[in-house]
Amino acid sequence: CCKLRGDLVDTLNRLYEKVESFDGLIIETTGLADPAPVVQIFFVDHHLMNMYRLDAVITVVDALHIRQRLAVKHKEEVVINESAAQLAFADKILLNKTDLVGNDKTIQDIENKIRAINSMAPILRTQYSKVHPKELLNVSAFSLDRVLELDPDFLDDLHETKHDSAISSVALKFEGELNNQLLQNWIRRVISGKMISEANKDKHNGIEVQLTKTPQQDHTHNGHNHHDHNHDDCDLDYDHQNSDDAMQLFRYKGVFAIKGVEEKLVLQGVNMIFDVKYSPNKWQKDEVRESCMIFIGRNLLSTQEFKKGFEQCKVSQELRFDVGDVVLVHIQQKWEKGLIRLTWDEGNAYRIHLISRNADIWVPVDTESIVRSLVTIL
Repeated sequence: CCKLRGDLVDTLNRLYEKVESFDGLIIETTGLADPAPVVQIFFVDHHLMNMYRLDAVITVVDALHIRQRLAVKHKEEVVINESAAQLAFADKILLNKTDLVGNDKTIQDIENKIRAINSMAPILRTQYSKVHPKELLNVSAFSLDRVLELDPDFLDDLHETKHDSAISSVALKFEGELNNQLLQNWIRRVISGKMISEANKDKHNGIEVQLTKTPQQDHTHNGHNHHDHNHDDCDLDYDHQNSDDAMQLFRYKGVFAIKGVEEKLVLQGVNMIFDVKYSPNKWQKDEVRESCMIFIGRNLLSTQEFKKGFEQCKVSQELRFDVGDVVLVHIQQKWEKGLIRLTWDEGNAYRIHLISRNADIWVPVDTESIVRSLVTIL
């Protein structure tokens, strides 16, 4: 936000011409931003002072990870702890993810640590950041006097804030559709800190064949719901994560086009906690099906390393078998005969009817280790 201060001033000046058509402005900074430079511009720029009134600084706190963030000590004293700075400037604090923390005693301990930094701001406990808008908008909570008590040189000190140089971001984007299973396998490896070059790893590693839970007779799939994937913990390698030089993910999110699925797949994650759900928003017929993802963290691997793994989740080849083909499927450590009923069903390469079990299965990827030609085995 520091380097974009000039752009923000220009934007605010242009938007003021449209002020009659809206009630206010909400400025959302990144999760790693120092709020001071943004707040400063409303008091050091006389034109903006006459145009806008700063209503409140709202800080959303990740209850599950805030104690870890506040405990970070930088080798250089001039490098700020962004989490502490955001708490200090807050007029209201949303203590989010309280449902993941556990007992009330732990939540109270977190609130005590927050109040040690900012004793004035009200703390609202939330889940999924759900709170009534009246708690956040037009509350007249900002106090310049309180900020000056915190930092007497606030209005005079316009130097650039020094951030942790080890913190960076990686953004990925490309046109095309992804294999759902390969994508989720790759995301788990990234988040766990165990990502290695995909060129040295079998991208089909760890894939299993699952029995479907949908009725056998339902092959039209009109109006059904896809299975959401909600992950509370992805089995982090904590020793790896706590190493000074290890890659640590703070925030990551993405929107993906999954082969065989009309809805957009949306990923949201913080540290090891992530949530993957299909959005109600569908890909339009004239819309380019593309996938994008961004990672923010400390000691990130190179963009090329991320790109290599991400692109190997892409569906790039035609399926080997068609609907009606009889094949052999490797399930529960043996090969069984099956009939392919559908291709690209709910993000899976095949939906196959096992003849001996009279049951359907999903095969997530088209690989020789899972599905083979009946002629090949015979």
